[in-house]
Amino acid sequence: MSATRYTYLGPEGTFTEAALRTLPEAATRELVPMVSVPAALDAVRNGDAAAALVPIENSVEGGVTATLDELASGEPLMIYREVLLPITFALLVRPGTTLAGVRTVTGHPVAQPQVRNWLRQHLPDALWESSASNADGARLVQEGKYDAAFAGEFAAATYGLEALVTDIHDAQNAETRFVLVGRPARPAAPTGADRTSVVIWLRADRPGALLELLQEFAVRGVSLMLIQSRPTGEGIGNYCFAVDAEGHISERRVGEALMGLKRISPRVRFLGSYPRAGVAPDEVGQPRPGTSDADFTEASDWLARSQDGRA
Repeated sequence: MSATRYTYLGPEGTFTEAALRTLPEAATRELVPMVSVPAALDAVRNGDAAAALVPIENSVEGGVTATLDELASGEPLMIYREVLLPITFALLVRPGTTLAGVRTVTGHPVAQPQVRNWLRQHLPDALWESSASNADGARLVQEGKYDAAFAGEFAAATYGLEALVTDIHDAQNAETRFVLVGRPARPAAPTGADRTSVVIWLRADRPGALLELLQEFAVRGVSLMLIQSRPTGEGIGNYCFAVDAEGHISERRVGEALMGLKRISPRVRFLGSYPRAGVAPDEVGQPRPGTSDADFTEASDWLARSQDGRA
């Protein structure tokens, strides 16, 4: 395995590359752009890279389905850290292009909902076609296949383009969450501000099946930060659920919730426990009374005494 190579959703000039370059270790790694999220993750699976950075959630559009599906299937991988990146777009064009000359635009599918209102107001007749990434859209503009691309302003120089309009975003404070993914290993030690990600499959499609899964978190006071259904590919009505929960697998309330899920679900895939980006431990609320590690230890000790007749 290449211990010095990180892959990312390319080509050069993507928001994913910008997010990756915020990590301190990126300065000492070979950063290799890949054509897709599956390609970036497969490079980790087959040993060509130590880790891959890929987008997993957008504050406007929700979960990035390509990443969620890839992590739910295939050889298991684990998330080790996350990066939050504020997202604003620029309309990149070939030099000399005016707004009136823009008839076709492109960008990553996740970008479209973030600029839809701007497009309706400023380019109502422009034809949108999706590209593999925002930077790939910029490359296609460079090649003359489209008039303009929505991408990061920083990508303009890479592709010899100009930023005709900058600071485009329909939603204020839009951001995308990226995750650094590697081969399975022991999770990092808890920080007090952590996230645990899992994928859960339903045992049967019946009323209350999802509620039973969610109750494993609820009764232990574990807050959920993301839940998204994804088809399993096994027929209409068959879904699994990508779930992000607050806390670390080493915490009793989180660990016992996962054990509960394992008992009632035919399949649970642990995707990792890792530090939350931009959140300090003192910003995380205290566990609900009765769900702290101390509470679980006290209850376990009481049970042992009761079994021995010492309660």
